[in-house]
Order: sequence, then C-alpha cells, then structure tokens
Amino acid sequence: MSIINPNGKDIFSVSTDFCGQPLTLEVNRVGFRTTATVLVKYGDTVVLGTTQIGSRPIQLDYFPLSVDYEEKMYAAGKISGSRFIKREGRPSDEAILIGRIIDRPIRPLFPKGYRQEVQVVSSVLSMDPEFRPDMIAMIAASSALSLSGAPFDGPVAGLRVGRVNGEFKAFLTAEEREQSDLDLVVAGIERGITMVEAGANEVDEEVIIEAMAWAHKAMQPAIALQKELVEKVAPVAQEYELVLPNEAIQKEVDEWVKGKLGDKLRKAYPERNEMINELRWAFHEQMAEKVGEDYAEQRDEYDEAFTMALHKDVRRGIVEDGLRPDGRKLDEIRPLSSEVGLLPRAHGSSLFTRGVTQGMNIVTLAPLSYAQIVDTMEVSDGERRYMHHYNAPGYTVGEVRRLGSPGRREIGHGYLAERALIPVLPTEEEFPYAIRSVTEIMSQNGSTSMAATCSSCLALMDAGVPLTRPVSGIAMGLMMDGDKPLVLSDIADAEDFAGDMDFKVTGTEKGITAVQMDMKLHGLSVDVLAEAIRQSTPGRAHILQHMVSVLAAPRAELSPYAPRIEKIKINPEKIGAVIGKGGETINKITSETGAEIDIKDDGLITVASANAESIQKALDWIKSLTEEPEVGKIYEGTVVSIKDFGAFVNIFPGTDGMVHISKLSDQRVEKVTDVLKEGQKVRVKLMEIDDRGRLSLSIKDAK
Repeated sequence: MSIINPNGKDIFSVSTDFCGQPLTLEVNRVGFRTTATVLVKYGDTVVLGTTQIGSRPIQLDYFPLSVDYEEKMYAAGKISGSRFIKREGRPSDEAILIGRIIDRPIRPLFPKGYRQEVQVVSSVLSMDPEFRPDMIAMIAASSALSLSGAPFDGPVAGLRVGRVNGEFKAFLTAEEREQSDLDLVVAGIERGITMVEAGANEVDEEVIIEAMAWAHKAMQPAIALQKELVEKVAPVAQEYELVLPNEAIQKEVDEWVKGKLGDKLRKAYPERNEMINELRWAFHEQMAEKVGEDYAEQRDEYDEAFTMALHKDVRRGIVEDGLRPDGRKLDEIRPLSSEVGLLPRAHGSSLFTRGVTQGMNIVTLAPLSYAQIVDTMEVSDGERRYMHHYNAPGYTVGEVRRLGSPGRREIGHGYLAERALIPVLPTEEEFPYAIRSVTEIMSQNGSTSMAATCSSCLALMDAGVPLTRPVSGIAMGLMMDGDKPLVLSDIADAEDFAGDMDFKVTGTEKGITAVQMDMKLHGLSVDVLAEAIRQSTPGRAHILQHMVSVLAAPRAELSPYAPRIEKIKINPEKIGAVIGKGGETINKITSETGAEIDIKDDGLITVASANAESIQKALDWIKSLTEEPEVGKIYEGTVVSIKDFGAFVNIFPGTDGMVHISKLSDQRVEKVTDVLKEGQKVRVKLMEIDDRGRLSLSIKDAK
C-alpha cells in the first residue's frame, strides 16, 4: 500500500543523470508539517532535506540561519556509541565540518537584512558505501530551501572532485580516494562558484583552476533538476520585510564622516583601530547631543550606520586609490616576525606574527596509541594520528566573551590548518608518533587560520618532526568594481568585512596543499578565482622565505622532554604471542619495563619511554617472543626435556628444537643424562628446519 499524503498532495519525483547515475528528487511522501521537505536519492544514498522558516522576523543584528548535517549510524548499518549509550549524541567533528560546507555557499544567497529564522537540516537515511554522501546532502538542503518560498537566490549544487591518474572524477570510491592527489569541494549556482574547499598533495595551481571549472560544469544537471522541481511545485513566495539601516540615519552619518576618513585613517594597525575608536566615541557624543533623550534607543542603528560608512570608505580607497586601510598596496604583505622554542617544556613551540594577527603553536608528541579514534557513519575504527586544534578566546579581539567549547569556526579553522600540513608529514613508519598541534591565537586582525598554518609548521619543525617541506598560507581578498576584480593579498579584518571574498591558500614551494574560499557575492567566475590563486603564489613564497629564515629545517634532535619511540616490525601471525591470553603477556612487559607498547594489525610495534634502557628491555622481550628461527644461527637455549635419543632445547618462547645424541659432543656419549640435565643453559646451532617445521639443533657445532 502506498503512502497517502494527508494534505491531498500528489507524491511525485524528478530525475536526471548526474555524473553517471540517476539523481532523484521526491516530494510529498514525508514531512507533512515542514515548510518544505525533499527526499533525495543517488545510488543507495537517501538524504532527507528539510527547511523550517519562522513565522516572523527576529530582532537580531544578524541572519538567524542554522544549517545542520545529521549522521545517522543506521544509514551505514552500524550501532555505535559507548557501552551504555547507543544513540547518536553530539555531532562528530566531521559532521560539523560537512554542515559548515553546506552552510557556506547557501548563506550569502539571502538578501541583506533578511531576519526570518531559517533552519535547514540534511539527514542521511541511507548511505551508499561506494561514495561520500555530503554533496547529496548539500543538494537536499538546497532543494528544500528552493521549495520554501524564502528569498533564496539558488539553487545550489556541489561536487567533491578528485584526480586519479591525471583525470578529474566525482563521487570517488574509497580506493580511488586513496589514489587521488586532490580532494576538492566546489559549490555553486548556475552562473558562478560560491564556495571552494580542498586538500591536495602539493598540486600545481593550474590543476586547482582546471578542477574548479570541471566541477562547476559537471554540477549543472543537479542545478537544472532543482529548477525543474521548483517549476512543478510552484511554491508560494514568502512575504517578508528586510531589516535594513535607516536611510535617513545612514545619510546623516555619511554627512558627519565626510572629511574624517580616507587618507587620515590609512594607518597601520593598531594605530588605525585606535583612531577609529576615538572617532566612534566622538561621533556618538555629538549624535547624542543632537538627537537628545531618544538616542539610547537608536544608538545601535547609528553605530551600524557608522560601521557601514567605514566599510564604504575601505572600498573607496581600494577601488579609487589602490590603497588599503593600513596604507598597503593591493599585493603587499603585512610585516612578519616569528620565533621558535619559546616554551621550554613543550616538545615544540612557535610564535608567528603577521601585522596584528598572532598565533602561538604548541606541538606535543606521544606514542601512536594516543591517536584519536574516529568512529563515524562513514568511518569505523579509524585513527587520526595528526590533530590540529584552534582556540581564539574573546580577549584576542578585545572583547569580554564567555569561554566555552569550540564552535564551528574554531573546528573549521583547525581542520583547514590540519589539512594544510598533512601532505608533508612523515609516515608512521618514518616517525611513529601521534602528533597534537594546538594554535592559541593571541591577537586577531584577519587571516588567523593562515597564522595557525604557519605557526603550526614552525612548531612542528621545532619539535623535530621531519616534514618533507615547510608550508605557508595566505588569505586573499576581493573588491569588485563593477565587472573589474581587485584582488588583495593577505587581507585584514577591515578588508574581510567590507570585501567580497575570503580565499585562503596554503602550500609548499612545490604546490598547493589546501584551499578554502567563501564569498558574499552571488557567485564568481572561475577566471576571477584563478586570478586570486595566481596572485597568492608570490605572497606564499614571501611568507615561506620568512619562515625558513627563522628555522630552515626540522631540528635533528627531539626535545629532551619528548618520549623516545623505537619500532619493530614482526610477522602479523606473531601478534598473539606478544599480547598473550587476555593481554597477560603485553601487560607483563609494560609493567616490568615501564614502556608503552602499541601494536598495529600489520605487525608494526612501537615502544615508547623516556628511558632508553626500558625501551631496549621491552624490545628484547618482544624479539624473544616473535623471532623466527634462522638456520646457521647460534642461540642461547634451555634444556626442557631429555629423551634416550637426545634432548629438546627451547631457543625462544614457544620454539623448541631437538639435539640428537650424536650432536651433543665431539666425544661419544652413552647417555644423554651424562652431559645434560633439565633446566641447563646451553649454546646450540640451528642446523636444519624440515618441511614439517621441526628444528634440528647441535651443541657440538655451536662451539
């Protein structure tokens, strides 16, 4: 029996071919009380997209839009969680990051001043294991918004693009993702790109540009399908009022600031900020005198109008004079200064300063057992060996703000800096450590995620982590003067707030390792983004040169306070011998040696301790448990059993061999007990291993 829609609406769907598979959008089967609901199917992936719009505007100074991505473990056929809690709890970092990826291309497509509360939720109900579901979730969110009647200038679609054997491809399998040197997310509308994010293995700039163009073209069928759905549903346009600055107040403010901005304020930070604060206080004093008793109620409107006047002045200076708020040219980088090794007990530390923006980074090394366990809808029992965490309290922008757990911004900035460094990290075999890098932002004035990237790189090198090459990062901005793009290198706060784009690019001298682009415009062409990427190259090189002047290469020696780790590779079949029944053996090794031991499924064992002697003792113990017998080698053994024909000698745990009576001595031996007794220590030589794995030993040949 089919579902009956209680509102009397017909259940229908639209479909199209999208990157080689049918993409289907269905309405009216589920979600009868939402503003809009769409069920999106692609392969075996099914995502529910919902939009709920509040009934009236909220009196806030920002757009109250929330976009969430929900991982449902059942979608992957999994029951997860702790032993006592088996339901989904706090979203994973991965889910938060995907929610952020969906949010960023959608948010700028609403009109300024729109204050209706909007909640968008993408819930993965079924997950095809062949590909990641995040881009289908983006399409679901956009489809639901497009049917809501809200003033949304979409629809939006997105693609996650890789490059395998030199060819671009979307919806990569897990195996293809391993082979790919690029992981690029591009979101856009029909006429342009609205968001870019990528991790890359030192890929050339031109490859990124080509991939963006390829993705924007490939996503068009998904955009066209959403438009087809909107035409069929014909949603009623929502009536709304925009909360915009009072035109009379804005005009009054613009008149007041005449002659007080421009060249007078083109000063380096913090001098510029101090001058603006003084000007703002003078402005409010004069307006309060002019308006009178009612000013307290209107103060926020006047303050917002003053800020808008500052933004207009920033744009005017760049467009008309080619000069930025702090007096820099469009491609000029702020003054740089850095130091390393400033925290004596940290395993690695750095302080990176660019203008007023400053990031301190601290690196901690630990055994591989300290790697973060990753258990999500997409990943089971994965490990995150390198972790970058980003903190930016209120005092870094001169504000009083409650301290709390990291939000989306902090998680996103940390993840970007993490992706930037991953391509240059050594392998586990080369450097068997878990690595935690923490950026403590000390002062903010734009581009803090890039300060996190640069400070992290310096701290890693200070810790002795053998990076293949150092990584630098830069944030690019944009001011559109009609159709003419004005690209800015190394943007500060004022240019970010007044500008049209924030495009972060990280990489080595060899190529790009990560990018992230957000914009306030309703789409940009690939040509404009290409110009920004190309202009970023000399800027990154300049910053990289500064970093190398501070610390040219990773330190040859680890901090004396970092744990020492040695590794040994054993036959995976011998892992059980090291662990022992119920973990008895490995627990005994750790308790008696004081070393930490981590065992991988492939047989890689790492032994960590601050004491070299305890490491060696643990290694010798492990070797004795896992050593493979070698013909011709001499061993120290123990007689475990005596027979008439010879004796059995244990050469290492679990491995015995037989010494025939003829091999006991150069002299004739009548009885084995004449020369040996149980428990006796003897030197033996391994003469032969037969086809049944039996060991033939000799005492007389071991002399």
